[in-house]
Amino acid sequence: MKQAYAPSDNSDAFVTGAFKTDQAIRRIGEGLLDHSLPKPEWTHAAHCAAAIYFMRERPELDLRRRMPLIIRSYNIATGAANTDTSGYHETITQLYLTVIAQFLTVVDKKMSLHMAVNFFMRSPFCKLDYLLLFYSRDRLFSTEARRRFIEPDLRAFPA
Repeated sequence: MKQAYAPSDNSDAFVTGAFKTDQAIRRIGEGLLDHSLPKPEWTHAAHCAAAIYFMRERPELDLRRRMPLIIRSYNIATGAANTDTSGYHETITQLYLTVIAQFLTVVDKKMSLHMAVNFFMRSPFCKLDYLLLFYSRDRLFSTEARRRFIEPDLRAFPA
């Protein structure tokens, strides 16, 4: 499937998570921080790649506190609004930070960055509907869940 834009590298990676180099992952993370990542490349795969990059190579960032600011700032810089229905989502962000941190505890520390990202992207934890095992659609996509972290209503989230 052809895309309507031309990413600077790894053309299918932003959709599929098939990243070919560690540098491609670093480019996403640093592009998010300095707002140079092209908006069409800010996909679910890129969100996960950035989080893994920050956790593995930028441990000085306090992601629980900083990731909301990083994403909101990036959204504003690229013309996306952070509203009650779009932009930054607190519950989803905090849950994915938890899932990714847990995932990285079982991944070989010697695995390259891009291979770790690809491994995560192919796991069931990365599927877009994974969180719906724990949350009803209405609760997860509510204004309240977007604004602040809320607990699941279907079953407890693994800690």
